[in-house]
This record gives sequence, C-alpha cells and structure tokens, in this order.
Amino acid sequence: MISKLSLGFALAGALLAAVHPSHSEDSADLILVHGVFYPVARPGRVSGSLAVRGGRIVYLGDDAGALALRGPATQVIELAGRAVTPGLIDAHSHLKGLGAALDQVDLRGAASYDEVVRRVRDAAAAGRQAGDHPPGSWVLGRGWDQNLWPDKRFPDHHALSQAVPDHPVWLTRVDGHAALLNARAMAALGIDAATRDPQGGRLLRDAAGQPTGVLIDRAMDLPRLPAPTRADRERQLAAAARHCVAFGLTTVTDMGIGEADYEAYGALRRAGRLPLRAALFVADDEALLARWFERGPEIDPAARITVRGVKMYADGALGSRGAALVEPYSDDPGNLGLLVSTGAHLEAVARQAAAHGFQVAIHAIGDRGGLVALDAMERALGGPRPELRFRLEHAQVLRQRDIERLARLGIIASMQPTHATSDMPWAQDRLGAARLAGAYAWRKVLAAGGRLALGSDFPVESADPRLGIYAAITRQDLAGQPPGGWLPGERLSREEALRGFTLDAAWSLFLEPEVGSLEVGKRADLAVFAADPMTVPAAEIPRAPVDLTLVDGQVVYQRAAAPAASAAPAAGAAGPAGPAGPAREGAR
Repeated sequence: MISKLSLGFALAGALLAAVHPSHSEDSADLILVHGVFYPVARPGRVSGSLAVRGGRIVYLGDDAGALALRGPATQVIELAGRAVTPGLIDAHSHLKGLGAALDQVDLRGAASYDEVVRRVRDAAAAGRQAGDHPPGSWVLGRGWDQNLWPDKRFPDHHALSQAVPDHPVWLTRVDGHAALLNARAMAALGIDAATRDPQGGRLLRDAAGQPTGVLIDRAMDLPRLPAPTRADRERQLAAAARHCVAFGLTTVTDMGIGEADYEAYGALRRAGRLPLRAALFVADDEALLARWFERGPEIDPAARITVRGVKMYADGALGSRGAALVEPYSDDPGNLGLLVSTGAHLEAVARQAAAHGFQVAIHAIGDRGGLVALDAMERALGGPRPELRFRLEHAQVLRQRDIERLARLGIIASMQPTHATSDMPWAQDRLGAARLAGAYAWRKVLAAGGRLALGSDFPVESADPRLGIYAAITRQDLAGQPPGGWLPGERLSREEALRGFTLDAAWSLFLEPEVGSLEVGKRADLAVFAADPMTVPAAEIPRAPVDLTLVDGQVVYQRAAAPAASAAPAAGAAGPAGPAGPAREGAR
C-alpha cells in the first residue's frame, strides 16, 4: 500500500511541478514580494517573490514574474527583505502531550526540589481559590529534572505530601519517563510497599522498602489516572497547535496516539480548528494495532492528518537512568538501564506493520536499546529497505558499528538537537568519556550515509524549532556555553539543520511530495522571519522573530508587530520592527 500511495503523491506533485505560469493563466491568490527565500530542495537562496494559487506554490523567482500573476483579488504580502523558509516540521513530537502540559503546573527549570514543591503548592492554592481544584481533585505537573538540583538525587514524596496533603498529585519528569506522586496519590492508586516492580519499570524505595513516590518507565503504567474527556482532548490539542504555529511549525508528529486521540484530531479537523498538519503514530497496544492493521494507513488527500506509523519503545531515558546500556552507567555501577520491550516483540510488530503498509518508529536512547531495536528491525526488514522508512527515534547513544548498520539498512535517525544541549552538563557522568564518541552523533550519522530527521520531542523540550536549529549548529546552550560547542565535531551547518527541520523531516513522514521545500507544485507551507536565521549571528537565531506562518497559503499565525498583508504590493517598505517573537518554553 505504501508504494502505491507514495507513487500517487509523487505523480501528483510531478504534474503540478511541470506547470509554468504565464500571462494567460489565472491570477495568483497570494503573492509574497521582495523577500529572500530558501528553497531547501536546492542549495542557496532566491531573492524575489513567491506566488500561490489554490494553496500551492505556482511561482518562485524574480519580482516581475510574480507580479505578472497579480489580479484584482490577489492578496499581496510585502516582505521588505524578510526571510522565508519552508514551513518547519518537527519529526518527533507529542502534540497531545504538549496540550496536556499546557494544562498542568509547569515545573521546567526548577532549580531545586523545594522550588518544585512551592510551584505545586501555589498552583493548588490558586486552583482552589478559582474553583478549578476543589479538595480531592488531581493536581498534575510536568517538567522537573533532578539533574538541575544541587544534589541531583531523585526526590521522595515527603515534602510534597506535607505541602499538598488535600490533593492527589502526579508530577511527570521532564523526559516523560518518570513520575513523582505524593502520599495521597499513592493511596488513591493503591501503591504501597507490597506493590511489585513491573517488567521494564521500577518503583524507587527507601531503606525500609517503602515507595518514595518515584515511578520509572513501565511503573508509570501501574496506576490509572482519570482519563481526560473528549472535550479536554480537543481543547488541549487546539491549544498545542496554536502554540506550535507561532514558532513557524506547519507540520508536527504525535508519537503514540490512542483511539480517543485520533477521534479528537478528526473532530478538530472537521471543525476547522487544526491549523497545521499532523502525522500520527499509533501506540504499541495489541488491540489498537489490530484495528489499525485491519483498516490500513489513513492518508488525507489534503495531507492534514496522516496515520501510517507505529511507535514502539526499546528502553527508557538517560536522565532517569532508564536508557539501556551495554555497559553499566558510569555514575551508577551495576545499573544497565531498562529494556521496556523485548527484541522479539519489536520484531513481530515491525513485521506486521510493514505487511500492512505502516512504517515503524522505535524509541531507543541507550546503546543497548539501539542494539536491540536495530536487531529487531534488521530481522523484520530482511536487509536494506529504505523505501519502508523505518526510524530509530532519539538514537542518543550508539556504537559506531550500529551507526554504520543504521545507514546501511536505510533506517532514519530521528534525532532532537536540543536533547544534546540539555543533557551535556551530565551526559559524561552517565556515560563516561569513551561512550561520548557515539553520543548525539549527528555528523557521524551523515558521514556513514544515513539520513537525519530533526525534531524536538516536545513537551520534553521546547516546541520552538529555532532552538533546535541553534543547538544543531552550535551545540551550545543559550548562554553560548561551552565555548566552541560540546563535542563540536558533531555540529551541523545551517543548511543541514534547516533541511533536517524541513525536507528531510518531511521525507521521514512520506510527506516530501507535498511539503518540506519551496518548489512549484508543493503546498504553500511557509515561515516568514523578521531576521534571517540563515545569516544572523548564531546567538540571535533563537530570538529571530517569526512574523507569519502559512499553511496551504493561508495565514495561520501573524505576530502582532508584523506588517499585515495588503491588496497591492508596496515598494521599498522598511523592514518590520517590534519586539521579539512569541514567548518560548525554556529548555530543560
């Protein structure tokens, strides 16, 4: 099924790409004039204009050629030298998770456990006062990271339980692979000293064997939190989508959806409340996968919602020491991390997925996690099968021979640049110096002939792709540290970083016939920047304002200070002025 669908997209794109507008053709719906455009599909930049008709690009070239397509109803946007890239694409993210996080207590950047407790206590008190959190209602939060705290130890529940005794509290760690519960939450969910560790998970315990409140990986599946309502899901997804388009994102992924999530997406799409494209990957659930394998991939002719991927997990996360390593953690001798799925399971699902037209994406962070995932995919593929576009998600620590094997098999390395800059303060403590050679090794993947698809893993990291581009080319934090970048040999060029967040990300989702580059025939998904991210000093990239985001040639976001569209082009207008772009989430 994949080959037929891909061929259909390719033929449609090729036919449209063969169209060359002339004076006799219908006028454009939209023209962006006097700008600097980065096509991505070919190197370099184009100074001039871009025209759109029917939601697709019909012209990119000099100003005169575009203005020849102007008609009485043509909308014209004066760029005045502003930069335009293809709409940015996040190849690995969690839109439903972002929506939920926007609804929760924000714990990112908390510099101590005391600060976490204060934020939760204050939020609970404010909620009670507003009537949103009556006593006994759940308080949820996300974003704590013990690696930022002075002693870097996992917390226990006592301070939280004392500060917030009247609410059950569930606080998800920044990576989504651990949670902290207070005493009331543990009592409500039946967690006590008799609760056993599940396979692929662990409950941390004190010296007396009592749970500390920290659940790691599969242990988070033991309790069942109250499920959000359909209205909650739709509201949260809509809020997350609005959040993303403000950063120039026009396509996102949602890794690990369930049936209720899929229905919420459909409801938003039908109501016209989904302003971007979403590529959905089905969660690894036996009953859910059986239903999807029976119905087959869903490919939206408008490319707004696609369901053609399956998301699985090989291991946990490095920050919570759940990533599976070949040798023990350097700062926790005897701990090899956690394998949350067997290789046999990964292989069996991968075989079924390929047989039913689905691609496979396997989360693997540690080198043993990557080894198990690659073994399973290689057995399922039976040899190099790049056309199936299987993906290794995160690929944060790999042995050199596994990097080479990934490239040989045609498996995409789906990686997130801000993970490197978030993890660099403590990654060597976890891994030791020798294993860093294969850590966050974007350049080694490319050198081996592999393909990169870049993303953020939001809400683990910020949804802002400017931060990802900055991290990819500098390997520095926002303060410019360390000088020269961390493991600087793995840096990408600006062109490689932009391609990773556009055309290569689109390719990883089977969307490259439709989006990912500025080419005649492709959909007019665009990001307009007030400051050119391809030429400003690197330190200014995270603050380069996004003035406009367009999807199918329609403006879905406009910065308040940005110049508005007009009915006719103005000549020689000054560049836009005003404050920096929308507020960013802080990187962990």
